[in-house]
Amino acid sequence: MKRKKQKMLYRPVGLGLGMLSGAIATTAFKQAWKFVSDEDDAPDPGDEDRKLSEILLAAAIQGVIFSVVRAAVDRGGAVVVRRMTGSWPG
Repeated sequence: MKRKKQKMLYRPVGLGLGMLSGAIATTAFKQAWKFVSDEDDAPDPGDEDRKLSEILLAAAIQGVIFSVVRAAVDRGGAVVVRRMTGSWPG
């Protein structure tokens, strides 16, 4: 029962961390795309004026950045919770 309660208490923390990681990843992706392409905006998949290779490259970069940032923020949050409570969340 204690484990269930811990999961319930961690849920709002996890949601907040998810929003934080999304904001960090979005900013990082925008900077990475500027570096890669010298353009401010990444291509949209529905933009017929962009090449497929450019769209796929943007999607790949975005996916990697979002996954790495999410994993780092989630892991960091879990470590902080363990330090504060003495047990690993989830």
